[in-house]
Amino acid sequence: MSTSTARDRLIGAAQDLFAVQGVGPTSPRAVLTASGVGQGSLYHHFPTKHDLAVAAVGATVDQALAQAMRTLGDDSPAIERLVAYLERPRDALAGCKIGRLTADQAVMDDDGLHDVLDAYFVRLLRVITGIFRETGLPDDVAGDRAHAALAIIQGGYVLSRATQNPDALTAAVRGFVGLLTQKEHP
Repeated sequence: MSTSTARDRLIGAAQDLFAVQGVGPTSPRAVLTASGVGQGSLYHHFPTKHDLAVAAVGATVDQALAQAMRTLGDDSPAIERLVAYLERPRDALAGCKIGRLTADQAVMDDDGLHDVLDAYFVRLLRVITGIFRETGLPDDVAGDRAHAALAIIQGGYVLSRATQNPDALTAAVRGFVGLLTQKEHP
Protein backbone atom coordinates (compact mmCIF):
# COMPACT_ATOMS: atom_id res chain seq x y z
CA MET A 1 0.00 0.00 0.00
CA SER A 2 1.43 3.39 -0.92
CA THR A 3 2.03 5.97 1.79
CA SER A 4 -0.57 8.41 0.45
CA THR A 5 -3.15 5.63 0.18
CA ALA A 6 -2.61 4.64 3.81
CA ARG A 7 -2.92 8.27 4.92
CA ASP A 8 -6.05 8.78 2.81
CA ARG A 9 -7.62 5.59 4.16
CA LEU A 10 -6.94 6.68 7.72
CA ILE A 11 -8.47 10.09 7.11
CA GLY A 12 -11.47 8.57 5.35
CA ALA A 13 -12.07 6.08 8.15
CA ALA A 14 -11.76 8.85 10.75
CA GLN A 15 -14.22 11.02 8.81
CA ASP A 16 -16.77 8.21 8.70
CA LEU A 17 -16.39 7.35 12.38
CA PHE A 18 -16.44 10.98 13.49
CA ALA A 19 -19.68 11.52 11.54
CA VAL A 20 -21.34 8.61 13.30
CA GLN A 21 -19.97 8.67 16.84
CA GLY A 22 -18.04 11.93 17.20
CA VAL A 23 -14.39 12.77 17.67
CA GLY A 24 -14.29 12.31 21.43
CA PRO A 25 -15.54 8.71 21.56
CA THR A 26 -13.59 7.57 18.49
CA SER A 27 -10.35 5.87 19.40
CA PRO A 28 -7.28 5.70 17.17
CA ARG A 29 -7.66 1.90 17.35
CA ALA A 30 -11.18 2.13 15.89
CA VAL A 31 -9.85 4.28 13.05
CA LEU A 32 -7.02 1.82 12.51
CA THR A 33 -9.44 -1.12 12.35
CA ALA A 34 -11.85 0.68 10.00
CA SER A 35 -9.06 1.82 7.69
CA GLY A 36 -7.42 -1.59 7.33
CA VAL A 37 -3.93 -0.12 7.49
CA GLY A 38 -1.11 -1.13 9.80
CA GLN A 39 -0.49 0.44 13.18
CA GLY A 40 2.85 1.80 12.01
CA SER A 41 1.11 3.78 9.27
CA LEU A 42 -1.25 5.39 11.77
CA TYR A 43 1.50 6.67 14.02
CA HIS A 44 3.76 7.54 11.10
CA HIS A 45 1.14 9.89 9.62
CA PHE A 46 -0.63 10.94 12.81
CA PRO A 47 1.51 10.77 15.95
CA THR A 48 -1.47 11.87 18.08
CA LYS A 49 -5.24 11.53 17.93
CA HIS A 50 -5.37 15.32 17.68
CA ASP A 51 -3.26 15.24 14.50
CA LEU A 52 -5.67 12.72 13.00
CA ALA A 53 -8.71 14.74 14.09
CA VAL A 54 -7.32 17.94 12.54
CA ALA A 55 -6.66 16.13 9.25
CA ALA A 56 -10.06 14.39 9.17
CA VAL A 57 -12.13 17.42 10.21
CA GLY A 58 -10.15 19.55 7.75
CA ALA A 59 -10.84 17.04 4.97
CA THR A 60 -14.56 16.99 5.80
CA VAL A 61 -14.67 20.78 5.66
CA ASP A 62 -12.68 20.93 2.41
CA GLN A 63 -14.96 18.38 0.76
CA ALA A 64 -18.13 20.16 1.90
CA LEU A 65 -16.86 23.55 0.71
CA ALA A 66 -15.83 22.13 -2.65
CA GLN A 67 -19.26 20.57 -3.09
CA ALA A 68 -21.01 23.83 -2.13
CA MET A 69 -18.82 25.91 -4.42
CA ARG A 70 -19.61 23.72 -7.43
CA THR A 71 -23.14 25.09 -7.19
CA LEU A 72 -22.70 28.48 -5.54
CA GLY A 73 -19.77 29.49 -7.72
CA ASP A 74 -21.13 28.75 -11.17
CA ASP A 75 -22.28 31.30 -13.78
CA SER A 76 -26.05 31.03 -13.40
CA PRO A 77 -28.15 33.87 -11.93
CA ALA A 78 -27.73 34.47 -8.21
CA ILE A 79 -31.00 33.08 -6.86
CA GLU A 80 -30.82 30.07 -9.20
CA ARG A 81 -27.40 29.22 -7.72
CA LEU A 82 -28.70 29.56 -4.19
CA VAL A 83 -31.82 27.50 -4.89
CA ALA A 84 -29.68 24.80 -6.53
CA TYR A 85 -27.47 24.72 -3.43
CA LEU A 86 -30.44 24.55 -1.08
CA GLU A 87 -32.26 21.90 -3.11
CA ARG A 88 -29.32 19.63 -3.86
CA PRO A 89 -29.82 16.06 -2.67
CA ARG A 90 -28.76 15.49 0.93
CA ASP A 91 -28.95 12.48 3.23
CA ALA A 92 -31.24 14.16 5.74
CA LEU A 93 -31.26 11.26 8.20
CA ALA A 94 -27.46 11.05 8.29
CA GLY A 95 -27.26 14.72 9.19
CA CYS A 96 -24.68 17.27 8.17
CA LYS A 97 -21.20 15.95 8.92
CA ILE A 98 -20.05 19.44 9.83
CA GLY A 99 -23.16 20.40 11.74
CA ARG A 100 -22.84 17.24 13.79
CA LEU A 101 -19.27 18.16 14.69
CA THR A 102 -20.58 21.34 16.34
CA ALA A 103 -22.42 19.12 18.85
CA ASP A 104 -19.21 17.24 19.66
CA GLN A 105 -17.80 18.70 22.86
CA ALA A 106 -14.32 17.37 22.06
CA VAL A 107 -14.36 19.48 18.89
CA MET A 108 -15.81 22.59 20.47
CA ASP A 109 -13.33 22.46 23.36
CA ASP A 110 -10.36 22.25 20.99
CA ASP A 111 -9.48 25.65 19.56
CA GLY A 112 -7.82 24.18 16.47
CA LEU A 113 -10.79 21.98 15.57
CA HIS A 114 -13.32 24.65 16.45
CA ASP A 115 -11.46 27.13 14.26
CA VAL A 116 -11.75 24.77 11.27
CA LEU A 117 -15.53 24.59 11.73
CA ASP A 118 -15.79 28.34 12.25
CA ALA A 119 -13.83 28.99 9.06
CA TYR A 120 -16.21 26.71 7.13
CA PHE A 121 -19.32 28.58 8.22
CA VAL A 122 -17.69 32.00 7.81
CA ARG A 123 -16.66 31.16 4.25
CA LEU A 124 -20.04 29.74 3.33
CA LEU A 125 -21.81 32.74 4.85
CA ARG A 126 -19.54 35.10 2.93
CA VAL A 127 -20.32 33.37 -0.37
CA ILE A 128 -24.07 33.24 0.24
CA THR A 129 -24.10 36.85 1.44
CA GLY A 130 -22.39 37.78 -1.83
CA ILE A 131 -25.11 35.98 -3.76
CA PHE A 132 -27.80 37.95 -1.96
CA ARG A 133 -25.84 41.16 -2.60
CA GLU A 134 -25.92 40.32 -6.32
CA THR A 135 -29.70 40.63 -6.12
CA GLY A 136 -29.37 44.21 -4.94
CA LEU A 137 -29.84 43.70 -1.21
CA PRO A 138 -27.84 45.88 1.18
CA ASP A 139 -25.03 44.19 3.11
CA ASP A 140 -26.92 43.81 6.41
CA VAL A 141 -30.02 42.28 4.79
CA ALA A 142 -27.89 40.05 2.56
CA GLY A 143 -26.02 38.82 5.64
CA ASP A 144 -29.25 38.11 7.53
CA ARG A 145 -30.64 36.13 4.60
CA ALA A 146 -27.41 34.16 4.28
CA HIS A 147 -27.68 33.20 7.95
CA ALA A 148 -31.31 32.18 7.39
CA ALA A 149 -30.37 30.03 4.37
CA LEU A 150 -27.73 28.13 6.35
CA ALA A 151 -30.05 27.82 9.34
CA ILE A 152 -32.70 26.26 7.08
CA ILE A 153 -30.26 23.54 6.02
CA GLN A 154 -28.89 22.87 9.50
CA GLY A 155 -32.34 23.03 11.11
CA GLY A 156 -33.78 20.79 8.41
CA TYR A 157 -31.17 18.16 9.23
CA VAL A 158 -32.04 18.38 12.93
CA LEU A 159 -35.78 18.08 12.26
CA SER A 160 -35.24 15.13 9.92
CA ARG A 161 -33.09 13.28 12.42
CA ALA A 162 -35.37 14.06 15.37
CA THR A 163 -38.52 12.93 13.55
CA GLN A 164 -36.78 10.24 11.47
CA ASN A 165 -38.45 11.86 8.48
CA PRO A 166 -36.18 12.92 5.61
CA ASP A 167 -39.02 15.03 4.22
CA ALA A 168 -38.58 17.52 7.07
CA LEU A 169 -35.40 18.89 5.45
CA THR A 170 -37.11 18.94 2.06
CA ALA A 171 -40.09 20.83 3.51
CA ALA A 172 -37.85 23.38 5.25
CA VAL A 173 -35.95 24.04 2.03
CA ARG A 174 -39.16 24.17 -0.02
CA GLY A 175 -40.64 26.72 2.41
CA PHE A 176 -37.56 28.93 2.34
CA VAL A 177 -37.22 28.73 -1.44
CA GLY A 178 -40.90 29.67 -1.70
CA LEU A 179 -40.22 32.78 0.34
CA LEU A 180 -37.18 33.63 -1.80
CA THR A 181 -38.93 33.24 -5.11
CA GLN A 182 -42.44 34.50 -4.37
CA LYS A 183 -43.57 37.57 -6.21
CA GLU A 184 -44.36 40.66 -4.22
CA HIS A 185 -48.12 41.20 -3.88
CA PRO A 186 -49.46 44.75 -3.58
